[in-house]
Parts: sequence; structure tokens; C-alpha cells
Amino acid sequence: MAPAVLVDVGSAGVTTITLNRPANLNALDSEVLAGLLDAVDMISQTDARVVVLTANGPVFCPGGSLTDGGASSGFSDGGTLPLEAAIRKLRFSMTVAQRLHEMPQITVCAINGGCAGAGLSLACACDLRYATAGAKFATAFVAVGLSGDFGYSYLLPRIVGGAKARELCLLGAKFGADEALAMGLVSGVERDASALRTRAHAVAAQLAAQAPVALLAMKRNLLDGERLSLSEALDCEAARHAQCGAHVDAREAGLAFLQKRPARFAGLRPLERWERSRL
Repeated sequence: MAPAVLVDVGSAGVTTITLNRPANLNALDSEVLAGLLDAVDMISQTDARVVVLTANGPVFCPGGSLTDGGASSGFSDGGTLPLEAAIRKLRFSMTVAQRLHEMPQITVCAINGGCAGAGLSLACACDLRYATAGAKFATAFVAVGLSGDFGYSYLLPRIVGGAKARELCLLGAKFGADEALAMGLVSGVERDASALRTRAHAVAAQLAAQAPVALLAMKRNLLDGERLSLSEALDCEAARHAQCGAHVDAREAGLAFLQKRPARFAGLRPLERWERSRL
């Protein structure tokens, strides 16, 4: 059987993660979750600059698998596990959303079809999202008697605003790609899966061409901004901005601008691991 999750280390610093269970609509069963977590953890340790997350088949991800013994669906294994054990198991599964959201690379989600439940949560964990014109979205939790998981309550309000997130979650209505674009959930809509792949990888290539140290520091500023006070965020911004300014890539960017040529960035390689952690 083919791997549940595919990893393609492409050129120019762009790596693609593909959910690869189209026969199961790419539902988050234990195999898909394990493969996705392994992929995120592995890529986080590489020099990849941008990650594209997508799926094979006509559906991106409908959320947790209802036939996987509760590994990801929110059910306590049909009652076979004590409640506390079920909570621990689900919380471990949900780690993938946190790792995806916090990984050092910029993440671009290419939503090639239906996207609901925990699948929508994973899309929200990415930095940028694009969708096909035929993609359908729903939070979907309340319709199956569940309160929701994989970080939707943290991520969705930060993307579409608190009032809209409450509407989407409490009423649970399905909505299309154009509405997703209007509310800011996605940044662009393409006619089909082929055009979506082209758009997502063009955006990824554009990002990968920027100064990697600056992108890393900027993403960490944005993550800090979700949890820090303004004063604390300013401290982080000042430290990272000064560190970026002292890096060879900042000098290269200035020279390239003056000389009207593409910049040739050194990237993260000159940084020791301890320096990366300080950015």
C-alpha cells in the first residue's frame, strides 16, 4: 500500500506534503495522522523554506475518521477506553495541528476539494490558504454532536474574526470557496486542482525567494503576537529586527536592490542551531 502521506522535497527550498488516502477521502485516521506528524517534524529540521500542504483526490480532508476507533474523531473509542485515556489519546493526535502551526517554515495550504472538521482546523493551522472553485467548507462538528478539535477554537477566530467564527461553528452551515475568499479564510480561488497546484507553488516559490532568516523571524513575530502583550511583542520585534539587520542576507538584499539584480541569499545555513532558536 502507498504511504498515507507523501513528502516531495522539491527545488528552490519548497517541500510538498500530500495526504494520500483519496479512497478514504483523506480522513484523519491514525495512519494519516502519524504520517503527517512525522512529515512535519522531519521537515522542521531541514533547510526547507516553504511547505505546501495538499491532498490527492477530489477531497482535501473531511476531518477525523469515524471508522478508526476514535483515534482522531473525538469519540472515546466507542466507549472502549476510559474517558481520561481517550482525552490523552486525542490530545496527542491534535499535536500535529500545533506542530504545523508553529513549524519554522512558511506553510501554504492548497485545498483541492471538501474541507471540514479537523481538516478545516489543519488548513487554518497553515500561514496561507488557497482553494479550488468547487471546494466546500464546514466546521461540521455540531452536526455530529461534537464540540470540535485540532485547534479550530484558537485558529479560526484569528483568521475570520470572533463573530464569524461563532456563526460558522454554532450554525455549522456549509459554504463555498467564494464565501471563504470573502471572509478571508482563503487568499485565492482557482478553477481546478491543476490551477490550484500552479498557484500554490508559485506563491511558495515567491516566498522561498525571500530572505529565509527574515521569513523565520517574521513568522515567529506573528506567532508571538498571538499570545504576548504589546510591550512584549515590541521587545521580540526589536530583537529579531536587529538580528536580521546584522545578517549577511540584509546586506545582500540592499546590494541587490541597488544593483537591480535578484538577491542571492545565504539562508539559514550560516546560523548555528542556538542562533535559530533565538530568532
